[in-house]
Amino acid sequence: MSEAYPLPPVFQERIRAQLGAEADDYFAALAQSYVRGLRLNPRKPLADPAALIEGLGEPVPWQPRTGRYLSQESTAGAQPLHEAGAYYIQEPSAMAAVAVLSPRPGERVLDLCAAPGGKSTQIADALEGRGLLVSNEPVPSRAKILSRNLERMGVTNGLVVSAEPEQLAPRWAGFFDAILVDAPCSGEGMFRRHPETRAEWTEQSPAGCAARQKRILTSAWAMLRPGGRLVYSTCTLNTEENEGVIDWMQQAVSDCETAAFTLPAGEGAELDAPGGTLHLYPHRVKGEGHFVALLRKCGDEPHASALAPGDALAKPDKPLLQAYEAFAKAVGAALPAANARLGDALLSAPELPPLQGIRVLRAGVQLGALKGKVFQPDHALALAMSPTAGFPSFSVSPAEARAYLRGEVLPCPDSFSGFYLVCYESLPLGFAKASNGQLKNHYPKGLRQQQG
Repeated sequence: MSEAYPLPPVFQERIRAQLGAEADDYFAALAQSYVRGLRLNPRKPLADPAALIEGLGEPVPWQPRTGRYLSQESTAGAQPLHEAGAYYIQEPSAMAAVAVLSPRPGERVLDLCAAPGGKSTQIADALEGRGLLVSNEPVPSRAKILSRNLERMGVTNGLVVSAEPEQLAPRWAGFFDAILVDAPCSGEGMFRRHPETRAEWTEQSPAGCAARQKRILTSAWAMLRPGGRLVYSTCTLNTEENEGVIDWMQQAVSDCETAAFTLPAGEGAELDAPGGTLHLYPHRVKGEGHFVALLRKCGDEPHASALAPGDALAKPDKPLLQAYEAFAKAVGAALPAANARLGDALLSAPELPPLQGIRVLRAGVQLGALKGKVFQPDHALALAMSPTAGFPSFSVSPAEARAYLRGEVLPCPDSFSGFYLVCYESLPLGFAKASNGQLKNHYPKGLRQQQG
């Protein structure tokens, strides 16, 4: 255990009452190193992930297709491939909630408490570009991080908003097939990975968090269609915020039932949840502390109607569309169809829920905007670009990739002219504009890395 941040005595007493004879195993696990992981991005496949990602380990049992364990020493989060969206650094136990929700291509899915975006991008993987992912984060600063991560991972069918759940519920009644509520909590499951959180925990923390979780869950339930499913998850361990909230929910609404599930645990073993709830403890699984519950809404009704992108937001005006068409013709690429506008930006967006009065940060792919009378492509378009789109590209070495991410100009053949995708290991890092033997850097200034 961390000497600088000892476990609160009351917490230790609660764990001993909760785990009984297992408590010593749990406390011993907290003295070990925390577990790291990442998810490979199926939209941006790598030829040889093990060779390109330092410290990549075996598959995470409950996310075997894309989840991998990661060594403690790995610097994968500081590599150019991370900025290209080839993977998302995510703690392995945190992958369990979306595995239980099991989103299906074509569904409408809401991630109600979504920042920083690990679970949202995992949902996007499962949707395979079909249907709609709505990611909400009430805190504006955290919503910006969420939006940036969906952009980095190349999500094309997402909507990022920033609102309180109570604001969304009456507008989006019965709109979703599946909802994830990864609720704010007292964070007991983070005590190994972030020992400093132990100092923030008090005996009153679980009760205060549970009250908030009940309000969030009530709003989420209103947005779920009859027949839909909801996963409630936390990164805490106490029953007050976990089973207690689920029990309260079943008493508060008449159409809520738990649903049994199992998760693969590796080597033929399974994590069974016959009652619809599951605790992941660091002494039982290779991961941190987490809780997952699966709920179903009784009945079976279609979801509420969606709006065309141009009706939910705004229709693009003719000069903007013409400039985009001219840009696409100039680069000779098959670009996404434009169908909406957000502020000055042209979008390619999926069908959307009503958005009047809701702060929207991102909808589909932000294609670009007019700069004078000329179309200027957005960074999001580069990161969402398919390798088969035919956009002119320029491959760079590791050193050149780092230079590009710092905002530096790169040399190129004198024959190059116009916009190019700067690509590393066949994945776009962003745009550059060629002229006179140089690639002028268009990597966003707010994302540029420090020298070194």
